Amino acid sequence: MQIENIALLALVLVTGVALFLPTLSTLIMGGGISPTEATTWINRKKAQILDLRAEADFREGHVPNAKRIASDQLTSGIDKLKLDRKLPLILVCQNNGVARNAIKQLQTAGFTEVKNLDGGVQAWKTAGLPLAKG
Repeated sequence: MQIENIALLALVLVTGVALFLPTLSTLIMGGGISPTEATTWINRKKAQILDLRAEADFREGHVPNAKRIASDQLTSGIDKLKLDRKLPLILVCQNNGVARNAIKQLQTAGFTEVKNLDGGVQAWKTAGLPLAKG
């Protein structure tokens, strides 16, 4: 009887950790937002979109009104884009590692609300949202 209780307790703990892990990851790494949340941010909070992908990928299709900058030029080139540091900023990239580093750099540069678009342009397309070309 006591072994069954221990097994049940272990199962509850493992399940709890598994459910909490994504939330913990979001809190630690700054997290991302879904395409639906991004459209809400764009429409209600006047969020700006910054695309960190290669120029060729950007030309094939990007979130409307996005500005593009290479991730390795972020620190030196962010001021040229004339983004408002008081408004939220949504990052679009191919690799979440790039976004995590960019979020830290942008927060250091004075942007207070920065999130990564979960799934990038592919998730945006899958959600049925429009892409701009060129």
